[in-house]
Amino acid sequence: MRTEYHGRVPLTSRRCRAAVGAASAALALTLTACSPSTEASPAPTATDTAAPIDTPTPEATPTETPTPTPVPVSDSIDGFSVVGEFGQQPALAFVPPFAIDETRSRVLIEGPSTAPVLAEDSIIEVHYEGHDARTGTKFDSSWDKGGPTVMSLQGVVPGFTKGLVGKKVGDRVLIVMPGADGYDSAGGNPQAGIEVGDSLVFVVDVLASSVDTATGETLSPALPVTLGTDDGGHPTVAIPAGAAQPTQRVVETVIRGDQRGVAETDLVMVHYRAYSWRTGALIEDKFDQPDVGQLSSTIADWQEGLVGVPIGSRVVLVAPDPYPTGNQSPAIEAGDSVVYVIDVLFASSVAG
Repeated sequence: MRTEYHGRVPLTSRRCRAAVGAASAALALTLTACSPSTEASPAPTATDTAAPIDTPTPEATPTETPTPTPVPVSDSIDGFSVVGEFGQQPALAFVPPFAIDETRSRVLIEGPSTAPVLAEDSIIEVHYEGHDARTGTKFDSSWDKGGPTVMSLQGVVPGFTKGLVGKKVGDRVLIVMPGADGYDSAGGNPQAGIEVGDSLVFVVDVLASSVDTATGETLSPALPVTLGTDDGGHPTVAIPAGAAQPTQRVVETVIRGDQRGVAETDLVMVHYRAYSWRTGALIEDKFDQPDVGQLSSTIADWQEGLVGVPIGSRVVLVAPDPYPTGNQSPAIEAGDSVVYVIDVLFASSVAG
């Protein structure tokens, strides 16, 4: 069924940005420090029955509180073993109790050399598993929950960010962090059995990452328009003089990204520009701020044309008649064709 979009851009920014925020927050609840419970213990209740006066009261024998044995702090993660293929739940082995001096990480399985590198502000889709290095106990796992999760590297514990920045999509990464980079600032995480000072161990598979702009192999397909670049580095479109208005959808990739393809149920983040075929005018510009939304909520030409396009790609998409009765904002006449230049910055099935 074809849906008309009067007064709406192809992606519904406000609602869908909230969806990305909610998805990121879901993991943040797991990986950010959790405050300890402040619920008060019930006050003791006085007894109504007095002890008989002739019953001697035994003297309490003082007991010594055992002093926890300090865990030696290591400067190496060589003793950790991880077995399993990328994307499959790992088998992690190490000898607890263990403590690390600072956050240390190691790439266990390398992704493609051309894959995007993670930055401090990257939004990523990952599988992960976390263990308490003191006890060896697994306290969280996306595999156990049945699917990957999406998060921003600006919204997790410091050790997670330190361990992943500079790694690539397709990498499996071992991260071992001290309590100072984990949950210490919140007094540990009692719900997970994590005490102040506990080092944490994560195995992370980086499935996808956001990019700032299209990046990858440059292609030279035959296009019905002339593609250029303005002074700000943003793409421009020129409609050939006298060219007949298209009657069929055109989808051509001009930069092919190195990540997985967009799925029809994905949440997508894009930059895009839209041009009127009849006037050649720029009618919508979303290259200064990303636009986010469910692919399934966009116009039909996007829903069908972007499926399979790799994350990181730039696509020229000509929609022959996206608004048969016209559109108010952006202003599009009934029957006009629209030329879109779209950078696919991120896609995730998690919020789909």
